[in-house]
Amino acid sequence: MLSFSNLFSIPAIAVRQRAASDSASLVQSQQQQPGVEKNARANAQSLAPQDTSTSDPEGQIVPPAENDVFGNEEGAEVHYKTCKWWHTSVLMLAENVSLGVLALPQALAILGLVPGLLLLFFLGVIATYTGWIIGEFRLAHPSVQSFADCGMLIAGPVGMWIMAVGQVLILIFIMGAHILSFSIAMNAITGHVMCTIWWNVTGLVLCFILGMPRTFKNVSYLSIFSCLSIIVAVLVAMIAIGIQKPDMGNILAVRPDVPLITGLGPVLNIILAYTGHVAYFSFHAELKNPRDFTKALLLEQSLAVLFYMTISVFIYYYAGPLIASPALGSASPLVTKIAFGIALPTIIVAGVVNGSVATKYMYFKLWSGSDTASKKNFKSLSSWYGICAGSWFMSWILAESIPSFNLFLSLIGALFGSMFSCKLIRMQFILGMWASGTEMHRGAGGRVFSCGNNWQPRSWAAGDEEVTGAH
Repeated sequence: MLSFSNLFSIPAIAVRQRAASDSASLVQSQQQQPGVEKNARANAQSLAPQDTSTSDPEGQIVPPAENDVFGNEEGAEVHYKTCKWWHTSVLMLAENVSLGVLALPQALAILGLVPGLLLLFFLGVIATYTGWIIGEFRLAHPSVQSFADCGMLIAGPVGMWIMAVGQVLILIFIMGAHILSFSIAMNAITGHVMCTIWWNVTGLVLCFILGMPRTFKNVSYLSIFSCLSIIVAVLVAMIAIGIQKPDMGNILAVRPDVPLITGLGPVLNIILAYTGHVAYFSFHAELKNPRDFTKALLLEQSLAVLFYMTISVFIYYYAGPLIASPALGSASPLVTKIAFGIALPTIIVAGVVNGSVATKYMYFKLWSGSDTASKKNFKSLSSWYGICAGSWFMSWILAESIPSFNLFLSLIGALFGSMFSCKLIRMQFILGMWASGTEMHRGAGGRVFSCGNNWQPRSWAAGDEEVTGAH
């Protein structure tokens, strides 16, 4: 029976058979006419199938891919498929292990040690599996560069637009969270010496400048500093909290009678900590060898789950139920300033990674069907910088509109977390939006576009939904 796939294999088989036949004829002719041996050998080699794989200067084999989103980059002014697997792993770490980790210790304080650890572990396993599915899906469909492209394959134009809007929105929301975190860090470090709006503008300008490079390989080098800075910052806070022991050992395996609104927030924050999937298609697309994605994913997820569980248990054990969020605020005022200073590269660079993914999707959507995206002319550069600036401006508006760190993260988790990483509970969207909206209606989010000091770490204590953490 002739299958659909056979239709594509028949021409290739015919070409190989013809090549073999012609090669044999040439060899027989060469035996009859010794004088044409050299020409026969050359012709036989030219007719034989050729290996079209290429290799980089370090010898890594790069298999060719049909319908690749970037096509054949030979002769292009800008090369996108330049990332090795460790570049991608670092990018994924910077994408995942950033702001979300600072809310996890408080999640354990609200939910209890056992439910919190179970959620951290099993949601991490699920996120690893769904990330692997993304990698396998793109190997089968090399033309896919984003969730929007995936939506087009699955549900046509309607699916494409739904996923495109969701993808761009979550990235811009996360970018806004990083601008907000920059202003919080600067207020904590400086003691609120300047209007918070100006700190947000400063963060906006820094992120825009660092987001100018068009390839992830360049951004990956910044991501190394991002990963190191958050690790060192959290370690500094952990050591200080371990020495000070604010409320050591005052922990509960399971916390009873947690109000629904209060309990949903930490669950959403844990989901958000694993919501790097929105960028995975883009990272996969720029891999030199796409089959290395699984290796990069396993390394990143293993480190992320281990890091999340370790710092959450340690800080919860030594700080007790009065853990601040961000967690760096649980240390003394001096250590808090030092930790925030060390964490600044993560706050900025991890936002830049998300900004690059959002800008790149809109940029390639704009120039689809032409080679402008691979050029270095005025049209390509001005459009890239314009889209980048517009994305960051929108994220700045969000940062000014929702000036509460915890509520901002919970809102992102409710809107997009399960959509892009877990796909677990459909009702979570409704419940999460209800919980976040209720808190903002109560005034927990603070005033919008305010010069006020937004460095007010929130802690949760037994018998109280939320109280302001003391230093």
